[in-house]
Amino acid sequence: MPVMPDSWIIKMAKEKGMIEPFAESQVRENVISFGVSSYGYDFRVADEFKIPADSAEGIIDPKEFDLEAFEDSKGDHVMIPPRSFVIARTVEFFRIPRDILTICTGKSTYSRCGILVNITPFEPEWEGHATFGISNVTNLPAKVYANEGIGQLIFLRADKECDISYKDKKGKYQGTKGITISKVDS
Repeated sequence: MPVMPDSWIIKMAKEKGMIEPFAESQVRENVISFGVSSYGYDFRVADEFKIPADSAEGIIDPKEFDLEAFEDSKGDHVMIPPRSFVIARTVEFFRIPRDILTICTGKSTYSRCGILVNITPFEPEWEGHATFGISNVTNLPAKVYANEGIGQLIFLRADKECDISYKDKKGKYQGTKGITISKVDS
């Protein structure tokens, strides 16, 4: 599975609407960079967040997600308390081709500050806004800037299309818009 260069990413984004909105070059002016990189795409965090509520009781359970344990926040940044996290989403809406898989990582600018991004690969034919967690592993509050770079996708292209795509499986996170909470099929 070869890693795909920037020229291929630009072509696919333009022809197939693979990334919307799309930044054809890496934007760096007074922001944490985003846009096309050498072999991937640096995506942005949107301006909406779910933050664990101070008054929340109980546990966080992926099988029985309690939205009341979270407060909604919207703004140009979010403050993450020490040893806590927030749930966020990408600015970009993605449409992954059937012969592509992405590997997703956090940006080094944030990881050097103890801020980690937890996001899964984007499977062939998945589409939507990606929901992800941002963890602050430090003993200090951490600031994350909305509409700036937060993570990087590396695109891998298969020699042939997959037999069963995420869309074929009717994946539970297909077509997501906004922040999507944890779901478990019953």
